[in-house]
Amino acid sequence: MVKPKRLLRLLLRIIVLGSTLAAVIIMATSHEKGTFFALSYEAKYSDTPAFKFFVIANAIVTVYAFLVLFIPSESQLWGLVLALDLVFTMLLISSISAALAVAQVGKKGNSSAGWLPVCGQVTKYCNQVTGALVAGFIAIITYIILLLYSIYTFLNPLLGKNG
Repeated sequence: MVKPKRLLRLLLRIIVLGSTLAAVIIMATSHEKGTFFALSYEAKYSDTPAFKFFVIANAIVTVYAFLVLFIPSESQLWGLVLALDLVFTMLLISSISAALAVAQVGKKGNSSAGWLPVCGQVTKYCNQVTGALVAGFIAIITYIILLLYSIYTFLNPLLGKNG
């Protein structure tokens, strides 16, 4: 029978795995052709370095989250996993911050710089980017909960507290 602590950790890791994988798939498949006056263009994630960073970061975390599922609960590697969880949480936060900044410019434009909003012309693309960002936020929130829980579980025996 699986212990409740192990089950909670497993559930949180599966949520992280699913949400980062969803973020990668949604963002990587986002593209749409649009026209602005007589100009035709294609909006796709690979045109923006921040979106590429978002996809790569989420793909790395997806692979890591999958591999961690196979580490036995009694393994001495959990101290390393805790440190890597912190690193990957920071990676996810930085990637979504960059992607969110670019998405905001795409949605609202920037009148000071003379950048026009593009979401009016490529709504499907913008909706997919929004969906990927939502999945990314779910991953970050879940990872922060997982990280806090892991720190608590790791430090609890060291502090001599039971329960």
